[in-house]
Amino acid sequence: MIIRLATPSDAKDILAIYAPYITGTSFTFEAEVPTEQVFAERIRSYLVNWPWLVCEVDGKIAGYAYGSRYRERIGYQWCVECSVYVHDDYMQKGVGKALYTPLFGMLRQQGYRNVYAVINLPNERSVRFHESCGFKWFATYENVGYKLGKWKNVGWWQLVINDYSDDPPAPARFSDLDKNIVTNILQAG
Repeated sequence: MIIRLATPSDAKDILAIYAPYITGTSFTFEAEVPTEQVFAERIRSYLVNWPWLVCEVDGKIAGYAYGSRYRERIGYQWCVECSVYVHDDYMQKGVGKALYTPLFGMLRQQGYRNVYAVINLPNERSVRFHESCGFKWFATYENVGYKLGKWKNVGWWQLVINDYSDDPPAPARFSDLDKNIVTNILQAG
């Protein structure tokens, strides 16, 4: 199992994991599968501000995880959302935790305080997984989204990754994080 930074050239393999979630589930509210080119640009643009990691098993991408903006207003800048997707063949084989451990280490180094997991409900597997990673439920938005002919509830889980302090500096952009720190976090796994 190798955890590494995603690259835009991974878009095709990542989409192979993500597309069934778009077309067959409400676990994502994205409704149309993006093109490979659009998805490659998404990866490229996210990597400016947040880490995006892939897990390779025997040369095949088994899963991926990334951070993304929580909300736009400046007062929320110390918070970040996370997402993780694992190929069906690699479910419950440690891929999710292997991705989240370095992801959270990098987000911690960037200066984020809170990581939020947003889970479309019901999704007991994701709830159990996130709680096993230390996330705590704090809210459910009822009937907040509509997909596949049903109104969906979305639960919010929080993981605190840094202490709260007065006058905190703004989080660093991922692209500005020292590359040695990133390498060390990936190697520590």
